[in-house]
Amino acid sequence: MRPARAVDLKRQRADCELNGAAMSEETTTCRRLLGKVVLITAATAGIGLGIALRLGQEGAKLAICSRKQANVDATLKQLRSRGIEAVGCAANVGKRADLEAFVQLAVDTYSRIDILVSNAAVNPATGDVLEIPDWAIDKILDVNIKAAIVLAALVKPHLSKAGNIVFISSYTAYVPTRPIALYGMSKTALLGLTKALAEELGPEGIRVNCVAPGTVPTKFAAALVESDEMRKLNESRTFLGRLGTPREIAAAVAFLVSEDASYVTGETLLVGGGMHAKL
Repeated sequence: MRPARAVDLKRQRADCELNGAAMSEETTTCRRLLGKVVLITAATAGIGLGIALRLGQEGAKLAICSRKQANVDATLKQLRSRGIEAVGCAANVGKRADLEAFVQLAVDTYSRIDILVSNAAVNPATGDVLEIPDWAIDKILDVNIKAAIVLAALVKPHLSKAGNIVFISSYTAYVPTRPIALYGMSKTALLGLTKALAEELGPEGIRVNCVAPGTVPTKFAAALVESDEMRKLNESRTFLGRLGTPREIAAAVAFLVSEDASYVTGETLLVGGGMHAKL
C-alpha cells in the first residue's frame, strides 16, 4: 500500500478561473429567492462563494461562515458591494458551539431560516484508506458527515414551511478511488443522509436534496489540475471535454432551492459535464 501523506496546499496550483474578483463578474436576472434567508457554510471561496453570489443575486438574504474572520469580512464586503444583504462569522463546523453561534446569528438577524446549504468539507490527508492516520479519519468524518447532520438539526426548528436543505457532495461519492477514497466515502454518506432526511422532513413540507459537483478547479481541488496531464485527464472523463465552474454548481443549487423544483426531494443532482457516476 502507498503510505498516507499530508496534503501540502503550498505545492498545489490554485487554479480557479471563477474565484475572488473574477467570480464577481457573474450575474443573473433570476429573482426566484427574493426575501429568502439562506445559511451557507464555507462560503468565502470556490463553490461556496459561487453559491453565495448566485443565491444573493436571486434576492436571498445570506448568513455565511468560514474558518477565518478575515475571509468572512472580505466576502461580506464583496457581497454587500453588489447589493446583497449578508451577515457572517468565523466558524469551525467541526465544533458544535461554533455551529450554534452561526445559526443564532442568522436567527437574531433575520428571525427565520428558509434554506440551508451545507457546503463545508475537508480532506486533510491522502493515501490508501487503511493507511490514513486516525486524526485524519476523525476530522473527515466530523466535518464532512457529523457536522452536516448537527447543522441540519440546529437549523430545523427555525426552518420555515416549505424550507430547503441542500448538501454539497462530490462525484467522488460514486467512485471513491485512491488517493482520496476516504474523502469520497464521506461524500457517499451525504447521498444517504439526503434520502433519510427527505423522508423524515417531507411531511413538514421541507425538501432535502444534494448536489454532487464534478471536477471544479478551485483551491480545494487544486491537486486535480496541478499539471497539464492531470487537467487533461479530468477533462477527458467528461462528455463536454472541460471542467466545471463554481457558477455552474451554484446554478444547480439555485434551481433546487427554488419553486422550480417544488416537487423534487431526496435527489442528488450530479453536475459533472457527463462524468460517469453510478453507485
